[in-house]
Amino acid sequence: MLKKLPLHWKIIIGLVLGIIWALASSWLGWGSFTESWIAPWGRIFIDLLKLIAVPLVLFSIIGGIVSLGHPRDLGRLGGKTLLLYLTTTIISVTVGLVLVNVLAPGKALDKEVRLENRMAYELWLQERGMRPKDGRWFSQDSTYQEVLNKVVEKSGFEETEEVRVRLETAQKANEDGPLVFLEEMVPGNLFFSLSDNRNMLQIIFFGIFFGVALLFIPGEKAAPLKKLIDSIAAVFLKMVEVIMAAAPFFVFALMAGMVNQMAGGNPGHVLELFKGLTWYSLVVVLGLVIMAFVIYPAFMAFFVKGMSFRDFLRGISPAQMLAFTTSSSAATLPVTLECVEENLKVDKRISSFVLPIGATVNMDGTSLYQAVAVVFLRRCIWLI
Repeated sequence: MLKKLPLHWKIIIGLVLGIIWALASSWLGWGSFTESWIAPWGRIFIDLLKLIAVPLVLFSIIGGIVSLGHPRDLGRLGGKTLLLYLTTTIISVTVGLVLVNVLAPGKALDKEVRLENRMAYELWLQERGMRPKDGRWFSQDSTYQEVLNKVVEKSGFEETEEVRVRLETAQKANEDGPLVFLEEMVPGNLFFSLSDNRNMLQIIFFGIFFGVALLFIPGEKAAPLKKLIDSIAAVFLKMVEVIMAAAPFFVFALMAGMVNQMAGGNPGHVLELFKGLTWYSLVVVLGLVIMAFVIYPAFMAFFVKGMSFRDFLRGISPAQMLAFTTSSSAATLPVTLECVEENLKVDKRISSFVLPIGATVNMDGTSLYQAVAVVFLRRCIWLI
């Protein structure tokens, strides 16, 4: 019976069972067992996805550029792609900020829980060199020195050496020129960039640069390398498939570990947090629904001819469900490529270039939920 279930339903079942296990283990006093023997598998799952993300994106981009056949086609496609990505990202952030300020999900938390969150936040600040004066704090993340001066003068805050160094670093970043983002995009050491998932933009830059250069190489010299790149990309796609075959168990372990850590031996605390997080989640889901069923259909109606939005949803639904349950663009990328090429009949030359970049730099759902999360957490901590 379970073997016939689609993967996304198995993952949803694993997610629900993980939450139930964590609450039960907290109630029965098995929290240490869950943390020692179950939670590590969830962290292993995340590490496996991170392990594959960088090479998968790198070789997919190179393969996509090579398949275009001419740098001129890359320029047109790249410009349209980045413009569309920027537009949808701005719209998603705007939708998230409007919803979270209108619906105010953070106020659903019990006042006692919000006070505990405030205390935990102050302890976190104290560990990082902050020192209170008159029961108040200032943020070490302030960018402008004049803001710091005003805060110190008006509120009587007291700096420590660590905070002063951090503020000087932030001030230096503020004084950087307008092209500093381009400097940071160009890797000085490829192997260093490959070693850290946070340098994904540098990986994308190298992949595009390498792919464009490969287009100018004579065909007889470039052919073996093109075949090698295609073979390597296929291997990493297969590695993702192997990992995702065990995803239901990994998701169970991941949720069990996370909820067990939140519970801390008190299931009632988790239920109270879930009460507040439910409203937060509903706001995020509402924003995602607006993006998926209002904004995207509007774009399709304007740009795409000959395909209804219903047909689009039917063709892309396997990738959507997998993305929803795993929250991993890297894990979903192989399924997305298959859905777009097989179900929607998009040219492989386009999908193999656009989708890996989109999985890295165009995350409308992430942008929306982060906008909601910032305001939500502020209300959870500052009792407003």
